[in-house]
Amino acid sequence: MTVVHEGEPVTGVLRAMAADADVCAELTRTARSRSPELARLSEPETRSHVTALVRAAEAWFSTFDRVDEQDFAAALLLGADRAGQGIPMTAVLRGVQAALTRVVEITLDRCRSAGVSDAALLTVVLRLKEYGDAVERHVVNGYRAAELGAPRGPGESRARLLRRLLMGTPGEIPTRAELTRVGIRPESPYHCLVAEPGEGTRALTARLSSTLPGVFALLDDRLVGLCPRLPDTEEIPGLSALVIASPAAAPDRLRPLYRLCVRALEVNGRQGPPGLRELTDLAGEIALADHPLLGAHLSDRLLGGLDPADDFHRQLALTAVAFLDHGRRLDRTSTALFTHPNTVRYRLARLQQITGEPLTDGALDGPSGTLTTLHWWWALTTWLRSTPTS
Repeated sequence: MTVVHEGEPVTGVLRAMAADADVCAELTRTARSRSPELARLSEPETRSHVTALVRAAEAWFSTFDRVDEQDFAAALLLGADRAGQGIPMTAVLRGVQAALTRVVEITLDRCRSAGVSDAALLTVVLRLKEYGDAVERHVVNGYRAAELGAPRGPGESRARLLRRLLMGTPGEIPTRAELTRVGIRPESPYHCLVAEPGEGTRALTARLSSTLPGVFALLDDRLVGLCPRLPDTEEIPGLSALVIASPAAAPDRLRPLYRLCVRALEVNGRQGPPGLRELTDLAGEIALADHPLLGAHLSDRLLGGLDPADDFHRQLALTAVAFLDHGRRLDRTSTALFTHPNTVRYRLARLQQITGEPLTDGALDGPSGTLTTLHWWWALTTWLRSTPTS
């Protein structure tokens, strides 16, 4: 039965609370204040679980008389998530109980403001108490299920599941129940994060697990994680490794994106600067690396007049790449190269004399010019990488 007073159902109050950023922030602070272990996690991660539980409370009131329709996935995920992070169950329950108590207080205040009678408020309290008890049971169940799935440590079940999800044979996608047990929502999109092995990989895995929402594990000594959002730079300051992040996709569509992330690390891992890079930013580098023969033939066709042993020719090629990278703008190119625009103009003119192909004067404008620009960049990059520096 839904409690209603003058058209204002309790479900509406709970729905408004879940959408109220200030309320969710207060509930998050309450949970974290009662549990130092939770306070070590990132606030956004705790808030996401709090919001999900408030939304589930609304559903509880809507389906109270239909037991088979009640969904406690949010509570199960919370338990599984905290088990995987090694948070003691007592600490988890302290935070849950504190947040639920505050939910009751805020709900009653808002219902009174809406004019709900004292008799109806008693029903609200009883129903919320029953909901809180059910939440605690399912948090414990999710926690225990995650523990049972990880007999060698809280992160082992996640590593095994991520391996099956991202590296298994075709058709070996884990079930919805298996994904839920380790904290992965089957319908939600995730970014796949991958970093190459290194001395600090294990510490980085633990660090991201404690500061970001999602699931992280070591696979073949490589950091692999599924994160529902891209992290802010403030959340991973001083990152000493190159981390590749894929576009977001449902868990069952992440396997090819994972392979592309690994390939991006193979192409850029040793030469790329540390930090978070999106996979799509490296699309050109991956395509170039995976088709070296085609790049070599482009280089021969467009740059056959350049002498690999001539340092000045190498300088011309470097200038041309910078010119393309900066939108074919002389001013931006000269700034990037710390030289005068006239010097850039001279070098491009000399390159045209040698190759017989212009890069300026509108030669690359229009639809066909886009592909020509791509071919030039590919040829120049291939030539420079195959030409030893003196």
